[in-house]
Amino acid sequence: MPRWLPRAVVLVLALIACFQLGSWAFHQLTALLVNILIAFFLALAVEPAVSRMAARGMRRGLATFLVFLGVFVAAAGFVVLLGSMLAGQIVDMVGGFPRYLDSVIGTINTTFHTKLSRLEIQDSLLHSDWLQKYVQNSATGVLDVSATVLGGLFRLLTVGLFSFYFAADGPRLRRALCSVLPPAKQSEVLRAWEIAVAKTGGYLYSRGLMALVSGIAHYVVFAVLDVPYAPALAVWVGLVSQFIPTIGTYLAGALPMLIAFPDSPWYALYVLGFVVIYQQFENYVLQPKLTSKTVDIHPAVAFGSVIAGTALLGAVGALIAIPAVATLQAFLGAYVKRYELTERAAGGPATGSLRPFPRPRRRRTPGPR
Repeated sequence: MPRWLPRAVVLVLALIACFQLGSWAFHQLTALLVNILIAFFLALAVEPAVSRMAARGMRRGLATFLVFLGVFVAAAGFVVLLGSMLAGQIVDMVGGFPRYLDSVIGTINTTFHTKLSRLEIQDSLLHSDWLQKYVQNSATGVLDVSATVLGGLFRLLTVGLFSFYFAADGPRLRRALCSVLPPAKQSEVLRAWEIAVAKTGGYLYSRGLMALVSGIAHYVVFAVLDVPYAPALAVWVGLVSQFIPTIGTYLAGALPMLIAFPDSPWYALYVLGFVVIYQQFENYVLQPKLTSKTVDIHPAVAFGSVIAGTALLGAVGALIAIPAVATLQAFLGAYVKRYELTERAAGGPATGSLRPFPRPRRRRTPGPR
């Protein structure tokens, strides 16, 4: 046996053990790493406001606390307003459910010449095996729901703490990161950091402005149609349609339609029509003007980035995909060299279409004399 073989076997086994240990640790810490990533992007989003307040003489920690306090108060107010709206609507729907059920049963009896009764339907539902199994499963799943809620609160607290420290100690974190890099790499890291702050803050700024415009427009329509809880529904549509990519518009429009339907099905149809028309106006008129200077990426690239982010990190990836891709695009654009287009590559001065390439001429080979 060669003398190097035992040492090589031990080295290979040690490498395999280190790989398995690293893979196990990575899978155990995946949730923490995702929380840190969310906190980092949240800190980048509030960085412009914190830096502006710190430039006026306020301590950076106090400025970060005030910014996060404002965000928390706004989020809590929205949740309380939406919760009160949903609670009132649920109470109204439960109170009017027998009347709705009698109307539906009367329509069915008139149309199909049946003799259904609301009391018979209620008795059959109350004594059905499906309802009893559902109640038993719901009772056993109370602990799971409680654990999920507690886990969500702990995750929210973790994200809040990390984002606060990232925003409050941003300059110290950049100095610590640049201190282990050579001077040439330090400028690149600082450039990437500045681009990330600008793109993330610009993305949230443009989305917030579009949410404000959308909320005002939908509030006017809801007030004209006399839809209940018009202010809360307008805030719901504005925020959900802007900050939940791809499907946010449909989720935002479903709740006003559901609330307007009991008063009049035509009102629900009018709400649907306005949501669709406003979405087209936003996609082709409002969004290009607001995002041209902040997050200027192609809609197909944005849609693909949202799908990729959802596949990698779920809902979190969908939220941070667009600012991450915009940051990467801006950073690469600063280092990619571009050349002036030739007339043929640009499509010509007037026609706008590609010109055909000229055919190469054949050279006549001199024959034997």
